[in-house]
Amino acid sequence: MNKLYKGTSFFFAGILAISTAASAADESRAWPLAVRIHSYGDYQDAGWKHLQDIGVKHIFLSVPEQAEVEATLRKLERHALKAVVLRGSAEVSKAIFVEDITQQLGTCKKMGVRYMFLSAKRNGVPKAVIYERLRAAGDAAKRYGVIIALETHPDLGTNGDVQKETMRAVDHPNVRVNFDSGNITYYNKKTSAPDELGKSIRYVATVEFKDHSGAFETWEFPVPGKGSVDFPALVKLLQKHGYAGPVTIEFEGVQGKDLTEEETKQAIAESVAYVRKLGDFK
Repeated sequence: MNKLYKGTSFFFAGILAISTAASAADESRAWPLAVRIHSYGDYQDAGWKHLQDIGVKHIFLSVPEQAEVEATLRKLERHALKAVVLRGSAEVSKAIFVEDITQQLGTCKKMGVRYMFLSAKRNGVPKAVIYERLRAAGDAAKRYGVIIALETHPDLGTNGDVQKETMRAVDHPNVRVNFDSGNITYYNKKTSAPDELGKSIRYVATVEFKDHSGAFETWEFPVPGKGSVDFPALVKLLQKHGYAGPVTIEFEGVQGKDLTEEETKQAIAESVAYVRKLGDFK
């Protein structure tokens, strides 16, 4: 091999190595894009194959019962899907909350899922008691390598200010926020999803991209991009603050307007296509 050829080979090999490393870095910065299977409503069984057909690789599921874990894992493999968030069903207002959620956290670990979504509501229980239970749940979550993400629901996660209050009181790294963009204007007046995300973003572990008409307590959740939520602004905020968790698409439709299976699939396909244009996803 002459010196020129040898030097050129080393040069291009170096460029290839740099390019490969850059591609790997870009991929690591990409957010997992999931769809909440519940978005398919009555057509969830068909939703699994539809997600595979439209190229979605990640999914948001409810925590399966112990007896269904292996079957769920096989179903995920069959449809080339990875669960990135599991929805817990434990109620923080009940005394057995920590015991219930600990069992479900074990399921998350078994399925290789790092995030558990939880709708936490006080139901009249004193905040101090709720915070103590969530802190204990955080200890359990830490043992299993899971982060509990509290949904944007009253009265512990209604908006950015409430989310900050709850996070500061619980003060546990394994209890964070699930920021649901559509719930902001559903549960609050005179604000926006970007405004509220800016308040609580340091505590956000998971994000749901859901659109909303903007009408207070009105069940109008259209395909993303067709409502009032400023998704480009949300993406800009998330990128600015180095967000590294999953983004889940949730489609809930409009109350009183029932969709067929094909209409539902079309709405979710449109949702995925719109969100993919907003940033880097895997």
